[in-house]
Amino acid sequence: MKDRSEIVPLLHTLRRPTFFTRDHDFYKPDLCHSRYCLVFLDVAFDEAAEFVRRFLRHATFRNQAQRMGKVVRVHHRGVGYWEVNVRKAYAFSW
Repeated sequence: MKDRSEIVPLLHTLRRPTFFTRDHDFYKPDLCHSRYCLVFLDVAFDEAAEFVRRFLRHATFRNQAQRMGKVVRVHHRGVGYWEVNVRKAYAFSW
């Protein structure tokens, strides 16, 4: 699977997935959905695992219920995200 048109429908069939990608096309507010979480890792390839762990350990995203309905951008300076049914973006530093 190589693009949003294939991956997003798959996410709808899974039970509450958190999908990590380095593809910036997934960081769009219109992709927010209550049944999944999308995480755009805006870091180098060799840093991805470190930032996945950092994200999953953060108090805001630690459990599955906290992550659902969000489209997130993880980067060196912090985290930005949109949430389903909320019209504003959130951001914070590490």
